[in-house]
Amino acid sequence: MRTVFSVQIAVRLEAEVQARDLAGSRQKGLGRPRRRWWALSALALGALTLGFDVTIMTVALPTIATELRAGTGALQWMVNAYVLALAGLMLVCGVLGDRYGRKRLLLVGLAVFAAAAAVAAWADTAETVIAARAAMGIGGAILLPVGFAAVAALFTSHERGKAISVLVMAGAAGAPLGPLIGGYLLEHYWWGSMFLINIPLALVAMAAIAAAMPETRDPNPARLDLPGGLLSTGGMVALVYGLIEAPERGWGSSPVIAALTIAALLLAAFTWWELRTSQPMIDLRLFRRPQFLWAGLAGGLVSFGLLGMLFVIPHYLQLVTGHDALGAGIRLLPLAGGLIIGAPAGERLAARTAYRVPIALGLVILAAALTAGATTKVDSGYGLVAGWLAVAGLGIGMALSAAMDAVLGVLPPEHAGGGIAITITLRQTGGALGVATLGSVLSQGYTDKLQPVLESARLPGPAAEAARDSLAGALVVAARLSDPPPAAALAVGARTSYLHGMSVVMITTAAMAAVGAALIAALLPGRPAPARGIDGARPDRQATG
Repeated sequence: MRTVFSVQIAVRLEAEVQARDLAGSRQKGLGRPRRRWWALSALALGALTLGFDVTIMTVALPTIATELRAGTGALQWMVNAYVLALAGLMLVCGVLGDRYGRKRLLLVGLAVFAAAAAVAAWADTAETVIAARAAMGIGGAILLPVGFAAVAALFTSHERGKAISVLVMAGAAGAPLGPLIGGYLLEHYWWGSMFLINIPLALVAMAAIAAAMPETRDPNPARLDLPGGLLSTGGMVALVYGLIEAPERGWGSSPVIAALTIAALLLAAFTWWELRTSQPMIDLRLFRRPQFLWAGLAGGLVSFGLLGMLFVIPHYLQLVTGHDALGAGIRLLPLAGGLIIGAPAGERLAARTAYRVPIALGLVILAAALTAGATTKVDSGYGLVAGWLAVAGLGIGMALSAAMDAVLGVLPPEHAGGGIAITITLRQTGGALGVATLGSVLSQGYTDKLQPVLESARLPGPAAEAARDSLAGALVVAARLSDPPPAAALAVGARTSYLHGMSVVMITTAAMAAVGAALIAALLPGRPAPARGIDGARPDRQATG
């Protein structure tokens, strides 16, 4: 009888908890579950668009240079204007979403992104493209943190991991898809079509968000922190600008030193202000929580590896193995495939164990894949490259989805925008640092290996400098040599030198991933909260373990 009575009590309690959860969800404005997943699909579409828009420009720059008569500096700013706006405004936009409503901010961000894309598509000057790319970066700065904050507000803790894995898959898979989409469009249409593709995607996402997403915001927002917003924006813009310019100008050049110094001063002032003002824009005390700190750093480390890898692999596929832009994009698909498998695997593993397990394991897998990538030679078959690209994607997806879930696990849903903006800013900064640092490593490795080849070729000064500057320059010089044996020797030597530099980049990134895995395994606490608590409260306000 006691057993039967106990079972009846358990069933009754479970029914009461489920009823309270459903009522709580309705009170929070979460709406019907199906509507929430439709809203998530719209967010994923936006994340995919932002993902491939970061890399799609790389294949179009030569065409744009010809059509708009743009110089090297203008082409660099077409890429950099987007990155600067994205990184500089992320913190401010995340806080604005918490204050004024995430649905409203998402619609504004998508509208800004689509309008700017239309301007870029029909631009007739390089300056117009640069301005439009900056405006697209503003739209992206709204969409990224506000999108993740909307997930925290719309989904309970036992659903949140799955929702985050969807966003991570979409955003991370978009990066390797960029060269593929850009290559296809350039082969069949004009260069502006790369921007026009954003417009229907943004309109579909806007319609879905307007129809399916309820409005969520902080019910008791603090006053706007204008000094904090100005200091954070100025500091991040200066920091990312310095990191962007470092590979080209050198770490010891005056502009880079000045930019990094200004960034340090502004960000130090931002930290001082936020810790002393009564209503800070960002609660920097979040960094006292080990789960927030180490999961955020893990996200930055993963972005360091991903964007650093995407910095060197397209050049290998196009200039070493001889594929065109579309062919190179197709051969990056194993990376996207690994990401799509790894993100949900990381979410499931975290749910069964703890956050540290998939994050550390993902970084170990990434380190192993990069170590294998360092063995790539000029005559290596594509099977080897496809294999380690897929494994790298698996590790990145596994670590990134669990890291984002861990961060959201310690954030109150009403303040999720500002908190997640810190983490995404760390990711963006990690990516920029990866490109800058690994770009310098690649350049040094390439130049050191190429120097004996240049000495034996006895090229004139300008030709030797062009070959030393980049693999593309060396191949152009080789093609212009009238004597076939020296030309062939220079081309082979340049490709071999590039692979040497690429191997150094892979080993460096693998070492950082391995060290990061050890730190995460030792220092990251926390595990996903259980799906329900007996008091009916949402358990995602804090993490356990």
